[in-house]
Amino acid sequence: MKATLVSICPTDAARAAGRAALTPELLAATGARYSRNNEGLGAILAKIDPNRLDASVDAIFRMLDYGHQSIADMVPVAIFLDGISIWLAFHVWSLVPQAGGQESSTRYIRLSPDALPAADAIGIPEALRDEWRGAMAGAFARYGELEAAWAALGETEPQRLRIPAALLADDSPKALKQVARMRRNFAFDRARYVLPAASLTNVMLTMSARAWALLCQNLSSDPLPEAKALAEAIRAELRLAAPHLLKHSVATPECEAGIADALAARVAAASAGTPPALAPSAAGPAPCLAALDVLPPPGVGDAQLAAALRHHSNRYAWQGAAVCRTAVRFGWSAVALAEIRDLNRHRTGTKFSSLVPQGFYCADDQCAGTSAAGTVAAASADGRALSRRAHERLAAGDPAYVYWTLLGTQFDFEHVTTADKFLYEAELRTGTGSHYRYAAHLHDALALWFDRFPSTRGLVNEGEAEPE
Repeated sequence: MKATLVSICPTDAARAAGRAALTPELLAATGARYSRNNEGLGAILAKIDPNRLDASVDAIFRMLDYGHQSIADMVPVAIFLDGISIWLAFHVWSLVPQAGGQESSTRYIRLSPDALPAADAIGIPEALRDEWRGAMAGAFARYGELEAAWAALGETEPQRLRIPAALLADDSPKALKQVARMRRNFAFDRARYVLPAASLTNVMLTMSARAWALLCQNLSSDPLPEAKALAEAIRAELRLAAPHLLKHSVATPECEAGIADALAARVAAASAGTPPALAPSAAGPAPCLAALDVLPPPGVGDAQLAAALRHHSNRYAWQGAAVCRTAVRFGWSAVALAEIRDLNRHRTGTKFSSLVPQGFYCADDQCAGTSAAGTVAAASADGRALSRRAHERLAAGDPAYVYWTLLGTQFDFEHVTTADKFLYEAELRTGTGSHYRYAAHLHDALALWFDRFPSTRGLVNEGEAEPE
């Protein structure tokens, strides 16, 4: 695990134009001073010693304690996180919806068994470490088998890839590379469900120092050793960019108690019994049922929402006030972690999952009656058994149960936001290049929207997840 701060330097054009370049905390101090006087930027910059930028911070604005957290919001920090588990990356994103960033994609990258952390580093109980290592090795073996099976199916039944005929007929180097990538992604998209959630990934985040401090506070309060280790690694880098904020980036009794309460609720839910889709006799994934609650403001209904979408030509285009003022809660009863990772990265509102395993999805519905069916069925059975083991560990009160899950393990998931953000996400996640599974999830959620607001059909740019 490694955290690395990356600072922003001025562009050549900004330097040539004589524009100021400030450290993150000096930028915040300069902005904070605006609330104390009206002397203007030039007068504030004149107080800065260019040879002692860090020392100039308190000369501009006393930052012994940030006081208002809005000051910490003005401290921009970018940190790259190498070698954290997919599970912890998912958890981090759930804690920082205001962050921008990226994560290594299982849709484009082939993972290998050396992408697993040491069992002791993630809190697997000593008595279970051999079992866990064997289970993870088995999952990676299935991953290799599935990738090969799906790749073979793509060769024998190329129509399943939906590659445009014109592209297939094009023998230019560019087209050949594009077709090869589309074939590879077809296999990756369907094989990834047996990848362990413990697999290591890389994440880049850019957000305010306030958000970083709150993230560290939460991670430091978590019972998982990986979370605590990440908090320490981030704090070391945060010391370089925002040293005044370090006192706010440690565990707190309140945060520890809240996390303990959340885990206790999960344990109680798991102790109530094994979900039907995880029972030994189960033969398929848990049904994934969409849900949508909409709360328009007074006087806003079908006609007003349709009118607010008149100028909405693409997902980035105008949406009127009636849409933006409408509250939305949407979600699904059982979404594979592979898809939750993408859905969870949308940067608005609040996302929630009970984090209790509900079932296991392995793309069984994509290969019925084909040469891949047997391989997928065997992998699906193994994945279901491992997800059941995760559920058992949760019922036993083990916080490290999450590392027994795979990307196909299903959880409930909901997102609370406003209608403009919901419609943007639906358009994005059904558009060109979308993964087939979350395209289906958003299609189901949009169907509920259209049932209630039929006049908006055709004004929302729902796609068909065309290959990219």
